[in-house]
Amino acid sequence: MKAKTKKAIQITAIVFLTLVLAVGAYCGYVLLSYSRIEDRTPIAIENNKTEILDAEDEYTITTYNVGFGAYGPEFSFFLDTGHMSDGTYVKGKYGKSISKELTLRNTNGAIGEIEKLDSDIVILQEVDLKSSRAYKVNMYEMFKTALSDYSSSYASNFHTAYLPYPFNDPHGKTEAGLVTLSKYKINDTLRRSYPIADNLSKLFDLDRCFTVTRMPVSNGKELVLINSHMSAYDKGGVIRSAQLKMLNSVISAEYNRGNYVIVGGDFNHILSTEMVGHFPSGQQTPSWIAVLSDDDIPEGFSIVKATNREEVSTCRAADIPYEEGVNYTAVIDGFIASDNLICEAVNIETNYAWSDHQPVVLTIQFK
Repeated sequence: MKAKTKKAIQITAIVFLTLVLAVGAYCGYVLLSYSRIEDRTPIAIENNKTEILDAEDEYTITTYNVGFGAYGPEFSFFLDTGHMSDGTYVKGKYGKSISKELTLRNTNGAIGEIEKLDSDIVILQEVDLKSSRAYKVNMYEMFKTALSDYSSSYASNFHTAYLPYPFNDPHGKTEAGLVTLSKYKINDTLRRSYPIADNLSKLFDLDRCFTVTRMPVSNGKELVLINSHMSAYDKGGVIRSAQLKMLNSVISAEYNRGNYVIVGGDFNHILSTEMVGHFPSGQQTPSWIAVLSDDDIPEGFSIVKATNREEVSTCRAADIPYEEGVNYTAVIDGFIASDNLICEAVNIETNYAWSDHQPVVLTIQFK
């Protein structure tokens, strides 16, 4: 018995030591793999156009978070949690897209929506290159191929080492980013790094950024278009506050130079206080909800409120699969514009067929 007991203890110790070494090796791998992309990194423009924006004409800009091709109606995401109206706790299921076939379906569906809208400029968020979570589908290549009339640029916004969590459906290794497409000439695009957490949670967060794209206008000014994707999982809103401060500084400087300035994308804030809890649902207001109002942005700027914002939301809760009238929905995608532009926005109804977000189209005229 003593020999058997001793052997059992030895086996247990070996197993425990092996696990400790494995965890240590993985932590070392993650730490060594971690890096932030340097701020003010120039972004290459592919297939750049020659025609410039005419100060006398009207143009349209679409923003769309395409959700790495995963967020069809059947999808819920493992990091999203919430409560139903009766208090029942719910948590998303999947760490990656359900299948490669659905990733392709959803990406092609999003492309189809963009083709129908036929906007002059398109900005996209959560476009994956060859990520584990998107079954190695190169979404950027798909958008470039389908929308060949546009110039294109890509800026990395999420690049991680292999993440084994959730263990039953690992998120894997990811490379995803922001894409800007334009039918008109771009002078240059710069990637700006948002502030992110300075603790260990940074290892599993997006390398948040926004891009600053400069487009010449016939009157000698520039249209400065910012494609932004702000933080979502930010308890207390500390990081989002720092990100907003940086964004405000950048757009103020451009406005003071006399440029036209537009910020578009996924703000991960409800756009105006009165829209909190506006849409009926079977869920409680999620804990991640934050609000962005005109009081939070610089003088000379305002949030462009979509004409149909009371009827059409732009984002659904992803802690459960989508069912109309059940998921919490809100308007968190859209645009901020400088007051030297005349703007009108409309939210596009897709019934959340291809993503957990819906497109927003902005029509602009130069003053």
